[in-house]
Amino acid sequence: MQVFLLSYQWELFIAAEIISIVSLLLFGTTRYFFNKRNTSNLFILLFIVVTAFEAAIAWIIYNYTGEISSFTVIITIFILYAVTFGLNDFKKLDRWMRVKIGNYRGIDLLTAKEHQAIAKEGDPHHKKRKDLIVTTLHAIAFFIAQVIFWMLGTESLSEWWHYLSTISDWVGAGQFEQSPYPSKFLYQFSMVWTIVVVVDVLYCASYSLKKS
Repeated sequence: MQVFLLSYQWELFIAAEIISIVSLLLFGTTRYFFNKRNTSNLFILLFIVVTAFEAAIAWIIYNYTGEISSFTVIITIFILYAVTFGLNDFKKLDRWMRVKIGNYRGIDLLTAKEHQAIAKEGDPHHKKRKDLIVTTLHAIAFFIAQVIFWMLGTESLSEWWHYLSTISDWVGAGQFEQSPYPSKFLYQFSMVWTIVVVVDVLYCASYSLKKS
């Protein structure tokens, strides 16, 4: 079983993601187009089961190999997204489907509160505040992840201080063996993520100053 999952981990992950996307689209179609609420709930259940399946694959492979691989990290990111920002994005997708299907059927499927939410999203002050919150959460998630990665690659606080004091040296060297990261993938992943966080913070700051 473990060998099979290890051999076809990426194929299973891609298939699971396709099923997840299709299940969300079928949820909206059956609920708002065909007005089948009980059937639509089955597609949400399918989405939850598929997400749990992805988590199970990552956990089984980690226990089998004893290593944090790129697959394990990516699965973790997808699951964290699904239970955090993914919930908000699902609400937007759900609202978008109701607008489109409602227009097609000639009826209003949105509540008064949801109409207010759509109008609120167009408010630049609301968008600025929301961007600031999202960027802050992104930076916090990045910091927590780096702490975990460093904990996996070091054995004492003295090593932490050493790597902090020589951060420009091992980052400039571009070799994970000289870094506090336990693997080459986590080192490269963190370097790319660092750039993304910096760009995100700079964009948020420039947008806030522009709109203030």
